[in-house]
Amino acid sequence: MKDIAIAYRIYPGISKVPAFHSDSKLELSRLCLRSFRRALGGLRFKVWALLDGCPSEYVDLFRSIFSPDELEIMETHRIGNLHTWGRQIDLLLEQEEADLVMFAEDDYFYRPDALAEMVEFARSRSDVDFITPYDHPDSYYTSSVYERHRVIASGKRHWREASSTCLTFMTSREVLRATEPLMRSYSHGNMDYSLWLALTQKTELMSLKVHAADTVRLKIWAKTWLWGWRNILFTRRYRLWSPMPTLSTHMESTGLAPLVPWMDEFLEAES
Repeated sequence: MKDIAIAYRIYPGISKVPAFHSDSKLELSRLCLRSFRRALGGLRFKVWALLDGCPSEYVDLFRSIFSPDELEIMETHRIGNLHTWGRQIDLLLEQEEADLVMFAEDDYFYRPDALAEMVEFARSRSDVDFITPYDHPDSYYTSSVYERHRVIASGKRHWREASSTCLTFMTSREVLRATEPLMRSYSHGNMDYSLWLALTQKTELMSLKVHAADTVRLKIWAKTWLWGWRNILFTRRYRLWSPMPTLSTHMESTGLAPLVPWMDEFLEAES
């Protein structure tokens, strides 16, 4: 058995404004993918690369970083974000390489041994259902600052229970199978934010200070109930953990994780 199975999806377009290589998706992808390989450390792993409408240079990029026994390339023809998300779920549920699974997107930069630390943390506690590598900056300046979260020390850092993340995260096949219907709702109109709230929150959804702070948050709250009422009312709470300091950052220039001199890290990785 491998330590982890990974579904890594990538497409050749640039969304929003990346903090580095903002004019070249291929170079941005190269930077992020190299950091991802470094983040795996000494783990035993298998990567399924979902290339959606990518030219041949992207195939060459993956093959230059991973050995043939570590990699399986799956090319699709511009089926889009919602459909590639469904493909990731299919792959990670069907594979039998590892019990731990990772959903990965192409615009994340990782710190050394980040995934190795995540695997260690997942194995160390029974209350770890999901792990994000990203300490979200909006946890510090939106109404999320009023949420109460448990913080524990484990390994080289602190870990905070989070209420939501994006679609780059680690979990187990068992948890993924249990939450599959809600996970698939993203492909049918749900938001990632509201998907996570339906999994991680119960009575906290009644906090007006948090969920009635503005119209955006009210929309998220409404979608949380619309798509997730079964989970909220009839399933257990799932625990999502986020590292402090962060193990990764989204590359959007306005969304860099706090407390890390990212430009220094990008330049060091380039050299």
